[in-house]
Amino acid sequence: MTLFSRKLLDKLRSSDSVGVLTGAGISAESGVPTFRGDDGLWKKFRPEELANFDAFIQNPDLVWEWYAYRKKLMAEIVPNPGHSSLAEMEKFFPEFAVITQNIDNLHRRAGTRRVYELHGNIERNYCIGCGHRYRNEELQFSTTAPRCIDCNDLIRPDVVWFGELLPMDQWAKAEDAARKADIFFSVGTSGVVHPAASLPLLARDHGAYLVEINPEYTFLSSQVHETILGKAGEVLPKLLEAIKKVRSPFHGSGTTANRISERDGF
Repeated sequence: MTLFSRKLLDKLRSSDSVGVLTGAGISAESGVPTFRGDDGLWKKFRPEELANFDAFIQNPDLVWEWYAYRKKLMAEIVPNPGHSSLAEMEKFFPEFAVITQNIDNLHRRAGTRRVYELHGNIERNYCIGCGHRYRNEELQFSTTAPRCIDCNDLIRPDVVWFGELLPMDQWAKAEDAARKADIFFSVGTSGVVHPAASLPLLARDHGAYLVEINPEYTFLSSQVHETILGKAGEVLPKLLEAIKKVRSPFHGSGTTANRISERDGF
């Protein structure tokens, strides 16, 4: 029995716009540690005690040290076949967007060009005073909270902390991608973390064929057109091969090609 339904294959053949929402599941297959690290000092803290602005102001060195530890771990991790397959799929559709709840930058490192990051990116940082942006490499993985070269204020990770709003530009683009999608995939996410969890249903309500890819059934399963059980790193390469059988790589007009090559928010 084929892994993919005839309906899905027909949709893949005829669709112009594809949206993909990814969660922690796809990155876990690369070995990205969970938010709640289980090593040494960090066992003593709940994430809520470290990942918030007040904690950073009160003890910037401690919060930065935790993020420096996480930054180092993630720098040593590489994209898995799930990430790579999505990057390759992008070449087959006029409109293709990955919306991610993950902060690890693995989609971009795999080669996906249009990525909307709802929770930020751990490879980026910015000054809380003047907004000057810094890459990790510029800060040399400092274990104490660095200071801005322009205004000497504190530099923080460019991630969404507890109590903070999502970046509005990324959220607006994610909603737009969901509304426009002919097919929308929910990959490696439980479907319970809001507001991201609303995007698959937004896509469905605007006519998208909604597909869930997850190792087990979730809250979202009863709301989708079909669920494919399995790990993203195993299912997505097979999905890519199925796409290659029904489509050729897309070579569009300059306008569309330019939109696809945007590196939004990076």
